[in-house]
Amino acid sequence: MKMAIRLIFEFLDLIPFRGEEYVVLLPMDESADEVVILKVESLSDENETYVSVDDENVLNMVFALFKQRNHDYFSFTD
Repeated sequence: MKMAIRLIFEFLDLIPFRGEEYVVLLPMDESADEVVILKVESLSDENETYVSVDDENVLNMVFALFKQRNHDYFSFTD
């Protein structure tokens, strides 16, 4: 029997990077201390899907852009 796990996220930003778009999400869990970055892939004009990013360099660069764009709204620690 398969069990579905439902996770709820807060949308933080949509980051364009190298011709692609990435969503930055914050898990709506009190213990969450990291964001989730997913690549946006278009399925049609009306539908899109979000896929994990395996390239650590892309993740780091997208997160750096996110920090630049949102430094007035969030406190970041390195």
